[in-house]
Amino acid sequence: MGEAGGDFGGYLIGRAVGRGGHATVYRAHHPEDDPGTPVALKILDESHRTPVEQARLDREFEFARVLDHPNVVTVYRHGPCWLAMQFVDGGKSTGLQTLPDQLAALAQIADALDYAHHRGIVHCDVKPANILVPADFPRTGVVLTDFGSAHAVVEDVWSRPRRPGSPEVSLPYTAPEILCGKAPSAATDEYALACTAVELLTGAPPFPADNAAELVDAHLRRLPPPVSAAFGPAGRALDVVVERAMAKLPARRYNSCTEFVGQLSRVLATPPGPET
Repeated sequence: MGEAGGDFGGYLIGRAVGRGGHATVYRAHHPEDDPGTPVALKILDESHRTPVEQARLDREFEFARVLDHPNVVTVYRHGPCWLAMQFVDGGKSTGLQTLPDQLAALAQIADALDYAHHRGIVHCDVKPANILVPADFPRTGVVLTDFGSAHAVVEDVWSRPRRPGSPEVSLPYTAPEILCGKAPSAATDEYALACTAVELLTGAPPFPADNAAELVDAHLRRLPPPVSAAFGPAGRALDVVVERAMAKLPARRYNSCTEFVGQLSRVLATPPGPET
């Protein structure tokens, strides 16, 4: 692991700004770059410096570098056990406090996902922790990160196609088709975005569960619990939108992530009618 004040991959390491299951992210800068422009340096933990984890890091770089979108993280360089990318100084999307900010963030991520889908890339790990909010949001917009689980719909486009096997998943946001061993699609990201939307709007992901087996069963068999209680008269219409975006069959979901968030925004912006 890198240490603050040391160097790694040619970068001078500052403070740790994030930790995951396999890596630590540091604020860092390169001596040849503008010292006033930091990068986020992701370094694999020593216990995870394996060919599998290096391949995941390589994929994260390869997919992100071909997506030129303001709400997709910019990657700069990568090497053995490390990846340098855009530094986002705000926090995670769960820190957004107002409905307008939450809807704006969801719309930006929906646009980024649709952009990726049109280029044959499915993110496969959409969740609040992978949506970062800069300190000057909403002027600059949120940033979608971590393409390490991404999937190329047309694999022959890529020099290193994904090997078959069980994907790593973030269970609270995982679509039923993935749990059934099927290939991901754009609709898979839409399902995860809907789970993310529920968490941003209510403070918790759709399905409460005590263990992984219960959570898997919920994704496969249960309708998402209603969010009506949090939104009063508009709640039932909101439930209908979420239920469609989280349909068990991908073909029954909205045609795009942007369409889903557009419906979500329209429902929440519509004043309630008179009670009957």
